[in-house]
Amino acid sequence: MKGLEGVEKVVVIGLGMTGLSVVNHLLRLPQVLDIKVIDTRDAPPGREQLPASVELCSGEWQMAWLLSADLIVASPGIALATPQLVEAANAGVDIVGDIELFARAVSKPVVAITGSNGKSTVTSLVGEMAKEAGIDVGVGGNIGFAALDMLAQQHDLYVLELSSFQLETTASLQLKAAVYLNLSEDHMDRYPGGIEQYSQAKMRIFDHAELAVYNRDDLATRPEFSGAMASFGFDSAQYGLITFGDEEWLAVDGEAVMPSNDIALVGRHNVANSLAALALADAAGIGREAACRALRRYNGLAHRCQLVASQHGVKWVNDSKATNLASTLAALNGLALPGKLHLLVGGDGKGADFSELQPVLRQLDVRLYCYGRDGFLFQPLADDALAVETMAEAMAIAADDARSGDMVLLSPACASFDQFPNFMARGDAFVELAQQLQHRVGKGS
Repeated sequence: MKGLEGVEKVVVIGLGMTGLSVVNHLLRLPQVLDIKVIDTRDAPPGREQLPASVELCSGEWQMAWLLSADLIVASPGIALATPQLVEAANAGVDIVGDIELFARAVSKPVVAITGSNGKSTVTSLVGEMAKEAGIDVGVGGNIGFAALDMLAQQHDLYVLELSSFQLETTASLQLKAAVYLNLSEDHMDRYPGGIEQYSQAKMRIFDHAELAVYNRDDLATRPEFSGAMASFGFDSAQYGLITFGDEEWLAVDGEAVMPSNDIALVGRHNVANSLAALALADAAGIGREAACRALRRYNGLAHRCQLVASQHGVKWVNDSKATNLASTLAALNGLALPGKLHLLVGGDGKGADFSELQPVLRQLDVRLYCYGRDGFLFQPLADDALAVETMAEAMAIAADDARSGDMVLLSPACASFDQFPNFMARGDAFVELAQQLQHRVGKGS
């Protein structure tokens, strides 16, 4: 395998799904390696799946192993600034991550996605576009399958979601295309240099890309890049939007592709995500017709602006993962409906100030359904606000009041713990009720 010439001793830092994928990948190689694992947790997940031939040190660091290694493979959650890794690096030990091992082994085309928000949606969407085109595609990285586990399946195309943590330890990933979706503050505890250091880690995605795709509406994502570049945004340039007839259309270089209202994903941010996905699909050789079929069909990841029911002209959308104000704002910004928005908010507010929602709500024809422990905090934000005890009660009232062109949206801006074990359980309950209630829309009680 290229890149591991002369390597005999490998130490894997961190077990779990990623660490196990590294160990299994190294064991599949024809060369015989001395593989050891360090995990500072006393009972690391996955230890029972570790082959007997691989020694595990748990609950502490084992510096003798690190300093005698030819290669250290660190899990993304382990910062390179960790003193033990700094000591090993200063001793001349090479430190990489699982994506770097993937880069050294993969022989088929790869596209990759990074950004502060929307990575999982765009990654999944490009995967759906490839499947629609009949391409054997592997989708993973920071989502779903570990990248190295996918190599054993020998796919014809790989679509990777990559975090800044993964990119820190990746140096040779060759990509057909890479996209940097957007930038906002996150993981500042990992980056003492602030948002600039965080962004520079994400910019590493472009280092060996044939095509760099950035967001025209967030120029912090534009790299200093000497190769081919493309961009997406809400104007008419490159991957953008045009008015065709009386409708807004997705367009490429001014040529109409499909109406934006035909996208199954909900929310203005998902129009931008769809444009980014189109750019990657074109670079990967995915046919435009197949890409558009996927855009019309793919209704999103569970609990993230996911269309779960549609009948009598009313859409029911599950955005249960919106457990904070920023997530709900993302769902609402730029939302355009022919009818009324029935918005379900509330739960465990975690002490947040929700007043920032008010200007956005004023731009919408909206009725607020305020439920749960902190639902009362939302009532002053809209004139048409209704206080109820539970989400189920809110949904029943919305079903009776909704008419064609309306949307019933669960985007609660709160955690779920007052009434549900987690946001997944809350979303699942919404889906089940929506599928029951959609049939009585507009019939009254």
